[in-house]
Amino acid sequence: MSAAIDTRAAQAGINTDPGWGAVTPPLHLSTAFRRAAADAPGAFDYARTDNPSRRLLADVLAELEGGEGAVVTASGMAAIDLLLNDLPAGARVVCSHDAYGGTRRLFDARSKQGRIAVTYADTGDLAALERALRDGAALVLVETPSNPRLRISDIAACAALARQAGAKLAVDNTVLSPALQRPLTLGADYSVQSATKLLNGHSDMVGGAVACARTEEAERLAWWANCAGTGGAAFDCWLALRGLRTLPLRARAQSEAALRIARWLAARGDVGVDYPGLPDHPGHALAARQQTGFGPLLSFAPRGGTKRARAVVKRLRLFTLAQSLGGVESLACIPALMTHAAMSAAARAGAGVGDDLIRLSCGLEAAEDLIADLEQGLGGPPTSGGRS
Repeated sequence: MSAAIDTRAAQAGINTDPGWGAVTPPLHLSTAFRRAAADAPGAFDYARTDNPSRRLLADVLAELEGGEGAVVTASGMAAIDLLLNDLPAGARVVCSHDAYGGTRRLFDARSKQGRIAVTYADTGDLAALERALRDGAALVLVETPSNPRLRISDIAACAALARQAGAKLAVDNTVLSPALQRPLTLGADYSVQSATKLLNGHSDMVGGAVACARTEEAERLAWWANCAGTGGAAFDCWLALRGLRTLPLRARAQSEAALRIARWLAARGDVGVDYPGLPDHPGHALAARQQTGFGPLLSFAPRGGTKRARAVVKRLRLFTLAQSLGGVESLACIPALMTHAAMSAAARAGAGVGDDLIRLSCGLEAAEDLIADLEQGLGGPPTSGGRS
């Protein structure tokens, strides 16, 4: 019988040291590994290709995601670019129109090179995705929940449409991690994420990962990671593995805080709130079905436009103004000026990323303290009716 994710995460790498019997796995910083003979490499030979710390993290992630293999990269963007390395020149890619700004920047740059042809579509609208796939595709990248508007796409349905079009489905699982969503078990071919975020959870490393449904795909991507030299550094992998052991506990606690804050904001009546945990969120029922939690991320737009949004984040004290998410510390950002600044104004408008939108990543501080911080940041209780 399979153990609960809490058990599997807490036991990640425990009692696996063959040399000295260390309970927690050691950090392997060596660049090179000794061979018994010139033509007889051992399990590892050169750290760009693989190293014990990276291998251990990849094996744990594959298990948690429900896949047959995983590749750990130097960043979340390197993980997404790794998927493109495996495509033929000029291959067509369909991507969620409201994906992270860095993803769109990468796809647009590769498209300008002629490396890929990219189409953006509302993947939460299956009819729109089906239209985007009429001419076929090699890869579909779905970000769900999307960052920062927290829109939900039906992973199983997207997988079916991708298969019909002859495409592989990759799901950006950064916002939730395998603690709260397992795309491979819903039919996705790849689950890609920034390990920097919720997975590590301590804002002290940068990394990414691609978990694969099939062994042969993991082996092919590992070949590309070695060839291009984009594998994760040993120390970053060791840090991610350390953070991963508390992942389920953190994910639940941060989701509970986000839900409390979202309810409080919605009750004010003077802000528009995006959070799938709210019953009136358009994707609530689907999120409740394909996720095991609603995540630490939410967004809202205060009445008063960009000027007020800037004033709100400037007054916050517990929410640090910074562009990341998923850490134990709470962060706030204005995506149009920060995480999604690389997108054109037209692209941001199409994705619903307004200049007045504030994104919050809820950490492990007491929810009541975060709410108090938001109340003073908003200038106290609302003084008039709701926001349309």
